[in-house]
Amino acid sequence: MMAVTETTNKSKKIHPHKFLLWISIGSICMMFAGLTSAYIVKRNQANWEEIPLSPIFLYSTIVILFSSLTMYLSYKAFKSREMQQYKRLITVTAALGVLFAVLQYLGFRAMANHGILLLGPGSNAAASFLVVIIGLHVVHVLGGVIALLVTFFRAFRTRVKSYSTLPIELVSTYWHFVDILWIYLYLFLYFTR
Repeated sequence: MMAVTETTNKSKKIHPHKFLLWISIGSICMMFAGLTSAYIVKRNQANWEEIPLSPIFLYSTIVILFSSLTMYLSYKAFKSREMQQYKRLITVTAALGVLFAVLQYLGFRAMANHGILLLGPGSNAAASFLVVIIGLHVVHVLGGVIALLVTFFRAFRTRVKSYSTLPIELVSTYWHFVDILWIYLYLFLYFTR
């Protein structure tokens, strides 16, 4: 009877890496909740000037949505041991992740080219909030891109030593999280202008 109880208790435990990932996701959510709350409070002050978002940010939203789809399909292919399909899809996901980061940079460049001073003396608080909120998201995306690139390079190793789904599951969970977070931030910034 004791062996059955021990087996049942072990099966209910969450892997430490998954636990750490979920704690990190919770912390990141709290940070962005604080930033968006501060944005709402600050925008009610007299010196606030509305800043239009560059259309490039919409394009980056479409890119990250597609990357989330390819991430899901690559995880599904890995679980099915369809390794060629997995390699193709993880390659596309990594490329879309890099493209998303580039589009974010181009979005800021386009705003700066239209005379919007983003940081420093003479900049508007709204522009500075955009830089902080979007910039912090880009930092988290870059962490995801690094994880995607590591996963990509591991996919093309000549020998696969393990078919553990844990690494790809962790990367997939994090990538879907930064996707959902970006959609929230984009809609928040779009509708609170």
